[in-house]
Amino acid sequence: MNDQDRPSLADIPHDVPTSARAYGWLLGGKDNYEVDRQFIRGQLEHHPAGLDITRQNRLFLYRAVRYLAAEAGIRQFIDMGCGLPTDANVHQVARDFAPDARVVYVDIDPIVLAHGRALLAGDSSTTVIQGDMRDQEAVLADAEVERLIDFSEPVATLFLSVGHHLPDADDPRRVLHTIMDRAAPGSHLTFSQVACDDPVRSAQMNEQVRGAGIPWQTRTPAEIDALLSDFDPVEPGLCNLVDWRPLDVQPPLAPVPPELKQYEGASKLDRGIYEYGGVLRKR
Repeated sequence: MNDQDRPSLADIPHDVPTSARAYGWLLGGKDNYEVDRQFIRGQLEHHPAGLDITRQNRLFLYRAVRYLAAEAGIRQFIDMGCGLPTDANVHQVARDFAPDARVVYVDIDPIVLAHGRALLAGDSSTTVIQGDMRDQEAVLADAEVERLIDFSEPVATLFLSVGHHLPDADDPRRVLHTIMDRAAPGSHLTFSQVACDDPVRSAQMNEQVRGAGIPWQTRTPAEIDALLSDFDPVEPGLCNLVDWRPLDVQPPLAPVPPELKQYEGASKLDRGIYEYGGVLRKR
């Protein structure tokens, strides 16, 4: 990565949390600030299952990409809101089953761009671009997307644990359809987000996360089903991610940060908030 590609300190917010850095800390990452850790600590006090469901989502990524590459025959992937690099990234999982897989990572956070480009230096079939997943036309017009993605062939678009960052005001149906409408038959959409059936708890979570400056909308499973109704779910359908094609053994995640160990396993006690989603085919 040269100086031109490196984000300036002014581009990186230090005084407000970002979802990429906060999510990365829950996965055991080191690239975060005290403001991110303070945000997570506050969230887990009210919603202790958040640690587990974040990590469950990351484990789902492996199983979903494995299915897409090994069973659905997908060879090109676009990971929207990809977050900071960690273990078992999309390109690494895909190439375990399809060595010719091509991947574009997209994230709005400049620190993701910096780390991603450093990690992928010299890899001509994988790239990371800085982009807003809400502006799908701009993402599609990016030169790196045009270089790596051939929309005459099936493509997998991943919106993993970012659906809750697309409130209704952003017209998430439009966001999800823009690429899928252009994609070839056989293309797939992978989607997950935080779900809750309790309107009081959902409203509390919405208020807390939005209050930290992060766009957020917790949805019920029925609302997520309706959002994705134009696509056909792959078996076992849309569900709590722990129930989507579980494997007896899969690559482990980085250890839970010691400060958060007290919350590990909380999702078994609090089943009211969970990560919901699945893999869907284009009709």
